[in-house]
Amino acid sequence: MADQHAVQTNVHPSAYARNPLQRFLSATELDTRLLGMVGALAIIWIGFHVFSGGLFLTPRNLWNLSVQTASVAVMVTGMVLVIVTRNIDLSVGSILGLVAMVMGVMQTDVLPTQLGLGLGHPMIWVLSLATGLLVGVGIGALQGVIIAYLRVPAFIVTLGGYLVWRGAAWWVTMGRTVAPMDPTFQLMGGGPTGSVGWFWSWVVAIVACIAIAVGLYFGRQQRRRFNFPLRPVWAEASLAVLGCGITIAAVWVANAYPWPVRIAEKYAEANGITVPPDGLFISHGIAIPVLIAMGVGIVMAFISTRTRFGRYVFAMGGNPEAAELAGINTRWVTVKIFMLMGALCAVAAAISSARLNAATNAMGTLDELYVIAAAVIGGTSLAGGVGTIAGALLGALVMQSLQSGMVLMGLDSPLQSIVVGIVLVFAVWLDTLYRRNKH
Repeated sequence: MADQHAVQTNVHPSAYARNPLQRFLSATELDTRLLGMVGALAIIWIGFHVFSGGLFLTPRNLWNLSVQTASVAVMVTGMVLVIVTRNIDLSVGSILGLVAMVMGVMQTDVLPTQLGLGLGHPMIWVLSLATGLLVGVGIGALQGVIIAYLRVPAFIVTLGGYLVWRGAAWWVTMGRTVAPMDPTFQLMGGGPTGSVGWFWSWVVAIVACIAIAVGLYFGRQQRRRFNFPLRPVWAEASLAVLGCGITIAAVWVANAYPWPVRIAEKYAEANGITVPPDGLFISHGIAIPVLIAMGVGIVMAFISTRTRFGRYVFAMGGNPEAAELAGINTRWVTVKIFMLMGALCAVAAAISSARLNAATNAMGTLDELYVIAAAVIGGTSLAGGVGTIAGALLGALVMQSLQSGMVLMGLDSPLQSIVVGIVLVFAVWLDTLYRRNKH
């Protein structure tokens, strides 16, 4: 009887699914909420493509969309952990603005002139980025200590930070715009030179496909090792094909967007290349800020699902009292979450200022609302304990798609804000319904 019971418990739930769709979803173990978001994103893209006169689903717009999403995507990975622990951070946009201004001053004034490195020194961008990261982590640590040890609600602390850090950004340069950024630093903002090109984009695609296959293989080995139900082989193959297909399609789109004609001609002149009669086609490839966002997403997904810290975060969000009774130092974990959030704001500040090639006082304005909205739309519950990095990244893409599509359609800025607000409320309502039905 014991052997029979062991065999039965090792049967995958898909074996009991009735219709083909249920069987597929059960066998592949795909998150239905995530699939629903993908479907919503597809509807948004097709709708904007139709109403914009065929401008949305073009390589140029999709490439720009990926770059525009990068900074919010970086910050939303940290916001997931903040919201999961039943906190909130309203200061991320202001931190981004302050850190961007500090990095800008470091590149244009402090390092080249006051410290004598000279303009164009190869260490300028490294030291500027390191300084920005230190400032971001320091701000996060300060806010985290006040929240965790002084027991001031996160809403109040970060609302105060929203005002304080925005004012501090102004005082750094007395309201002056700082430009231009270091040429190497600018690469983090994208553009023709801030992309990896045709060849390296396909290298990234091949590496990603190999990583997907290896991940599925070792995941299956782990299931077998602990006697967990194994997904059917066809389901594993379907996941591999789906993941590789999306990767290849994304790289194909990135490579289909060429450099602007003037820039390509200047490049040809500088390198002695003959320009063909129909023009020189040089692919942008994947933009560097997109690679940064992807890297941050992978690291944050690993931290949230594969580390002790990540388990502590979700335990705190599920039941803070039980987590504390279990021996988790919830105060120190809270401080670390806000320090991580500050570091991610610094990375986003580097991307934003590099893309604009300047640090302005308006940088990061309203970013906190877009980041929170992206996290909530991506399935992170404001009640705490529930959230995924992949869902949040998809939520960031949905938010930026809405904004990009409305710009292409020529909608006024106030109307864009109305639409974003409605979408946010709708997403929270759906989350409420989902949790109610689940319980």
